[in-house]
Amino acid sequence: MPIALITGATAGIGAEFARRAAADGFSLVLVARDAERLASTAEALRRRYGVTAETLPADLATEEGIAAVEERLGRGVDLLVNNAGFGLRAGFLDAPVADELRMLRVHCEAVLRLTRAALPYMVGKGRGAVINVSSVAAFFPRGTYSASKAWVVSFSEAAAAEVAGSGVRVMALCPGFVRTEFHQRAGMNVSAIPSFLWLNAERVVDEAMRDLALGRWVSVPTLRYKAIVAVGRFLPRRLISRVSVRLGRR
Repeated sequence: MPIALITGATAGIGAEFARRAAADGFSLVLVARDAERLASTAEALRRRYGVTAETLPADLATEEGIAAVEERLGRGVDLLVNNAGFGLRAGFLDAPVADELRMLRVHCEAVLRLTRAALPYMVGKGRGAVINVSSVAAFFPRGTYSASKAWVVSFSEAAAAEVAGSGVRVMALCPGFVRTEFHQRAGMNVSAIPSFLWLNAERVVDEAMRDLALGRWVSVPTLRYKAIVAVGRFLPRRLISRVSVRLGRR
């Protein structure tokens, strides 16, 4: 039975990836910081889908947490979803530097190291996939969050190119606004976001898995966000940055 390891697996997109993997017959390795919530999520998936669900409590903002997940990946998985992440309410000049560095460790260092830990087994078997969850924010510069997510896209494309032809796929997933706990945890007021921009996690994961099967290196779910990204690529970077900062302040 194939094995899927998913970080940030107890809520939002990560929880939906776990549900989808279980429904598709994967055994699960679920990673998150909250051990109690992790155990509850695993038990619910075992009961509903009859799959094996291993739990691995780990904080990917720490060396110990990353190392623990690296060790598990070294024993082999068939699908890795690097989903763990968070946002900061404050702008770059207002947020504590320690929080900015924690974000870089979770969004960049952990993604790099866990992808690196997973790929040798996959390449050796000639199959497997890595999905690195980025964001539409990667294409619209604003602060460390956007910068870190842009790095995820660039890194994933480079890794995809390196393993091309091996039977292994690497893809960056770039959703827009998704109805999850993400913004609430960050203390962000999103009441002004138009309803048509909101997606649900199930649709995001469905489109991600379709794009992965098609061999795409970058997945932007829904036509509306594909159009937004396409328009953004034609506008001057300085203009995009100014607009992004102003919208963020509001």
